[in-house]
Amino acid sequence: MDLAVIILAAGKGTRMRSRLPKVLHKLAGKPLVQHVIDTARHLEPKELIVVAGHGADQLRAVIDDPALKWALQEEQLGTGHAVQIAMPQVTAENVLILYGDVPLITVRTLETLTAAVRPGQMALLSVELSNPAGYGRIVRAADGSVVRIVEQKDATPEELAITEGNTGILCATRDDLARYLAGLSNDNAQGEYYLTDCIEACVESGGTVHGMVAASESEVSGINNKLQLNELERVFQRQAAESLMERGVTLADRERFDLRGEIESIGMDVSIDVNCVFEGKVTIGDNVSIGPNCQIINSTIGDNATILANCVIEDSTVGAGCNIGPFARLRPATELKEGAKVGNFVEIKKAVVGKGSKVNHLTYVGDSLIGENVNIGAGTITCNYDGANKHLTEIGDNAFIGSNTALVAPVKINEGATIGAGSTITREAPANTLTLTRAKQINITGWKRPVKGEKK
Repeated sequence: MDLAVIILAAGKGTRMRSRLPKVLHKLAGKPLVQHVIDTARHLEPKELIVVAGHGADQLRAVIDDPALKWALQEEQLGTGHAVQIAMPQVTAENVLILYGDVPLITVRTLETLTAAVRPGQMALLSVELSNPAGYGRIVRAADGSVVRIVEQKDATPEELAITEGNTGILCATRDDLARYLAGLSNDNAQGEYYLTDCIEACVESGGTVHGMVAASESEVSGINNKLQLNELERVFQRQAAESLMERGVTLADRERFDLRGEIESIGMDVSIDVNCVFEGKVTIGDNVSIGPNCQIINSTIGDNATILANCVIEDSTVGAGCNIGPFARLRPATELKEGAKVGNFVEIKKAVVGKGSKVNHLTYVGDSLIGENVNIGAGTITCNYDGANKHLTEIGDNAFIGSNTALVAPVKINEGATIGAGSTITREAPANTLTLTRAKQINITGWKRPVKGEKK
């Protein structure tokens, strides 16, 4: 379909009680309006126009997308007025109107809605409501077409009994919509131009309005306050969790799962415990086990990997059969090769840990290249920063680094080297050699430990 999409995003959102424009509040880690933009893009529109108003500069700075067109509604005079402002940029034959605070609208619904549009035939999306209070009611003719939308304050008792409500989402040809918009009046209590008046204009001109009912109330729910934002957050997360379970993933509790990005692919026999958060783009292989309270951001987890409780993995690659945690942190540009192990209270940043190597506890490894089958003892630190620049530590295959060692970069530990516990290594350690630096131990006999309050 030759389609333009206009997204209305000019409202202040007073009830959000925030300096942030309403449509920039986040659901599942993404601004509300970005959800709508991403959905609209699946329709492959000729034009995608966002109508901004309150906080327009802030909105454009966050949604920095050169493919978008923008229209500025400097004075908020209603939804009809907002569409009027955007229409000069429309060249497509058909126009779809969406809302920046309705984030869960689906591509399938919009495809069906837009397919019903012809010259003289509009399509309107409605919803069956458990509690229609506050919504405009959809009044239909005997043939099922929409006759008008009646606002609650103007409805008769019979009309108030109608449970089908207006969502405001509609589609029409450009020429029809332009004609209906030109005839709008602001002769009402609010002094605004209402887009919904186009429905009655279509009918009065002899046209037809096809009313399509949304699949669920949540799909077309708008967000006006933080409570509604939280409610739709849980709807989104429940849908994401159910989608994963349908793909064979075992979730300990679908109500305690958060997706704030995209799991691009996920293998078979994956289990995810409670309170795990996935952000950005994540890939997970087969037979992966992820313990509770983990955060995984823009990372790849290989087959048969085990991630124990309370780990943070960001912009990293975890190889097949790796074991991580508990309480481990992998910072950006970390790569664990097959079978590597990173234990509790270990932090790794911008480092490669070779196949079968172990960094078991209480250790910091940064800016490092670690070979295969290396053992790094507890309390080891790669001293990679001199206050101005970062420096590289290289550790060869089969090296053994004793506990409480400081490796002062730039430094190289050659293959098979052993570093004695408690050493500070500042120069290259030879291959297959024991290297250590320790002060001579002194034992003082007859020494008395100081006692509190005792005078010297």
